[in-house]
Amino acid sequence: MNATSTHTRQVARVVRGQPTSDGAGVKLTRVIGQRELDMLDPFLMLDEFRSDQAGDYIGGFPDHPHRGFETVTYMLAGRMRHHDNQGNSGLLTPGSVQWMTAGRGIVHSEMPEQQDGLMWGFQLWVNLPAAAKMCAPRYQDIAPESIPEIQPAPGVRVRVLAGSVDGVEGPVSGVAVDPLYVDVSLAPGTRFSLSLKPGHNAFAYVYAGSAHIGAADASQRIDRGDLAVLERDGDDVLIAATDEPVRLIVVAGRPLNEPVAKYGPFVMNTPEQISEAMRDYQSGRF
Repeated sequence: MNATSTHTRQVARVVRGQPTSDGAGVKLTRVIGQRELDMLDPFLMLDEFRSDQAGDYIGGFPDHPHRGFETVTYMLAGRMRHHDNQGNSGLLTPGSVQWMTAGRGIVHSEMPEQQDGLMWGFQLWVNLPAAAKMCAPRYQDIAPESIPEIQPAPGVRVRVLAGSVDGVEGPVSGVAVDPLYVDVSLAPGTRFSLSLKPGHNAFAYVYAGSAHIGAADASQRIDRGDLAVLERDGDDVLIAATDEPVRLIVVAGRPLNEPVAKYGPFVMNTPEQISEAMRDYQSGRF
């Protein structure tokens, strides 16, 4: 259990994911980047994809461009192969994470490397500050065995993808918004207090079971498929399982407080920069 803090964050609002499709018809649930929650600075989009029906995912995400932000893919089940126009290739397997910085521009594909079975995971889009939007693209491909898992209390398991929990550092590094990204598993009846940096925006997304989030006297039940946006003020978040196991991701980051111009796969600061990105892509300059 983390050290006791002076103020526990409460749930500011609850958002339900909405079914949609992307890529070549891949069915998914969009949680951030929809009408109810357009963005949560610096987070631009959160999708959960989960299906054991090949027709829902087999088309994958053929070649497409990105500029001005980062994509984070975290696999729970299934395998996804990525290629890009910089000569990079890699395989995402269960428990792995890929933190891709698109920077000034990249064209890549993400295609299932399976014909059947469960495909399950998340893709998060993280904004880049204006000063870094035109940086060189890079990948951080992290294998499952490189992601530390801690047990801060009986019945509590935490995988640390990015940031620090109880002095254990996640493998993702060099990200401008100083993110925390953890995958938390709680046995029935257990609880866990997770430290958060003051002023950072944070959310918790429950993907299995149900949890009570917030101080015990004012907690809110968050069910599978719900995202809890947390208050910005506070030093920690308290998560308690119900009478069944619960799994959730908790993500936090420093808000950029900069103008955002979005158009499809491009995220810049002004409409003029979006037009420039489109011209550069169409003329093969990515």
